[in-house]
Amino acid sequence: MSIQQVSSFAAGQWITPGAGARNIASAITGDVIAAAGNDALDVQSMLDHARSVGGPALRALTFHDRARMLKALAGHLNQHKQALYEASFDTGATQNDHIIDVDGGIGTMFVFASKGRREMPDGQVYLDGDVEQLSRHGTFLGQHICTPLQGVAVHINAFNFPVWGMLEKLAPTLLAGVPAIVKPATNSCYVTELAVRLMLDSGILPLGALQLVSGGLGNMLDHLGMMDVVSFTGSANTALKLRSNPVILENSVRFVAEQDSLNGSILGPDATPGTPEFDLFIKEVSREMTTKAGQKCTAVRRIIAPDAQVEAVIEALSARLAKTTIGDPRLDSTRMGALVSNSQKRDVLEKAVIIGQEATRVYGDPDNFAVDGADANKGAFVPPMLFHCADPDNAQRVHDTEAFGPVSTVMGYRDVDHAVELVNKGQGSLVASVITHDPEVARQVALGAGAYHGRLYFNNRDSMKESTGHGSPLPHMVHGGPGRAGGGEELGGVRGVMHYMQRTAIQGSPDILSAIGQTWVPGGTEIKGPAHPFTRNFGELAIGETLHSPSRIVTLQDIETFANFTGDTFYAHMDDDAAKRNPFFPGRVAHGYLLLSFAAGLFVEPNEGPVLANTGLDNLRFMKPVSAGDSIKVRLTVKKKTPRNDEYGEVRWHVTLTNQDDEQVAEYELLTMNAF
Repeated sequence: MSIQQVSSFAAGQWITPGAGARNIASAITGDVIAAAGNDALDVQSMLDHARSVGGPALRALTFHDRARMLKALAGHLNQHKQALYEASFDTGATQNDHIIDVDGGIGTMFVFASKGRREMPDGQVYLDGDVEQLSRHGTFLGQHICTPLQGVAVHINAFNFPVWGMLEKLAPTLLAGVPAIVKPATNSCYVTELAVRLMLDSGILPLGALQLVSGGLGNMLDHLGMMDVVSFTGSANTALKLRSNPVILENSVRFVAEQDSLNGSILGPDATPGTPEFDLFIKEVSREMTTKAGQKCTAVRRIIAPDAQVEAVIEALSARLAKTTIGDPRLDSTRMGALVSNSQKRDVLEKAVIIGQEATRVYGDPDNFAVDGADANKGAFVPPMLFHCADPDNAQRVHDTEAFGPVSTVMGYRDVDHAVELVNKGQGSLVASVITHDPEVARQVALGAGAYHGRLYFNNRDSMKESTGHGSPLPHMVHGGPGRAGGGEELGGVRGVMHYMQRTAIQGSPDILSAIGQTWVPGGTEIKGPAHPFTRNFGELAIGETLHSPSRIVTLQDIETFANFTGDTFYAHMDDDAAKRNPFFPGRVAHGYLLLSFAAGLFVEPNEGPVLANTGLDNLRFMKPVSAGDSIKVRLTVKKKTPRNDEYGEVRWHVTLTNQDDEQVAEYELLTMNAF
């Protein structure tokens, strides 16, 4: 059998393994199938290439350009995912495991592409929060902006998810406008190399945006500077070693760590045998123990159940685990494959012995189990192993020792406070789950355990049909955790993009802020257009273009007609004496929504034109009541423009209503879709 030479991609060139190459064995057979690594990689050249070629090319694009790039990459990988499936079997993963890794990674990239288009501007500056009033008359303002770091992101990934682990970091990095150097774990780097080749061969990425190190990084971290980022996934010990690099400390290099943790799952006191919640709990824990052969940073390591239900949990879980067919992952009948390597197998068995010092193994014998279609001694196979800790309060190893495989420990709790105390003994976890139908139990756990966990997952009969599972990090939600879990955050939508950007406070006049953020700021220069703005298409409208309407008097008849027509006869509009007793009103006042209707009548252009639809309004505030006899007028300003496709774009209008004394009575942002 030929041995695959897993290459690196450095400074635009593929480089085959050389001196220092390491052999990679199949998790199924133990035979050498590949080699990776080259001590001659010029790491400084790689960093320079990313900073001088990849970075400028990415930063020249807008967020929407980068989002479209991500969407195209995800689509290209989706067309070739079968090849990624086939390459992944030798990691010990089953077809279902591939779907989590490959499809999950592609799906994550699609989500970031969507969020980039929907939640970020079609520009190069991201506005973080509202404008801050720093002066009495609004001529000196402040705002926070985010711009791409002008360095390189070094991604150091774990072996368990060679595709998802890369793409969940790569998507927000590229969306931010920062080039990446990806270093996958050597044991499964041949899968990552294929994914990188597919992306590079597509021609979608700018030159220098993505490089790959198959094998060791060498001294690359010694060459990082203040504009660079290290994003790491792996063990706490390795993370500590890397983040302690003197250069990283001296240059304040950002270090984002997502570490393995002793995640727990709590069975609520209401979830007794026979309830949907009890059955759900058994199903979830069993799945988390066996998916990817337990090699998930989010897998359930501690099973926390009411004292009265411990035996029932052990019995039900053992029965379910007994149905797990272990074998060659290529077989359709296999439900759990192998660990990634025999060295990982040795590590898991050693950690299981340590856990066994404080807990009794109640299911699974690593010396006596069946493997279908493969040799249990040659391959990296282990059975699911369930332990029971009778004294979790005085135990230590079950709360600080992780066997990174299909190993978990059951322990009992007295009450919910005790369950919270036990789950927090992990000293920081990526996720804890609670299976309960009692909202008060969920609230108690959230208040007591939230600070110790990056994610809390609640599930019960109401949500279980659509829930995604305890161990599934979602691109929309933060993935990370405090303490032992690394103290970092990944994913989380646009939050994840911010790891690769610098937040900067800017201060200046409204025109200065408007120019930097490409978003009109109240108080900025108003532009008078050549015609009514609703007659001008998307491309013709300019930021700051403003319409001032004539005024309209609001009469008592208007107020009463609106009240009777809509049914809104709230006393403040209909009863003068009652309204006067309200400290907010001088007497009967106009409905807020009446004012909005009148405002639309004052600024709308009724004829057919480029305005296709009114899609909503944001940030509505009523500042001063309007009484019968008062007049109102409208200022309508183009605040922001966002293309949506080749046919139309979204226009955000800043709308201000003022009375006869030029006092502001209402303010909001109108959204319309305008044709190009």
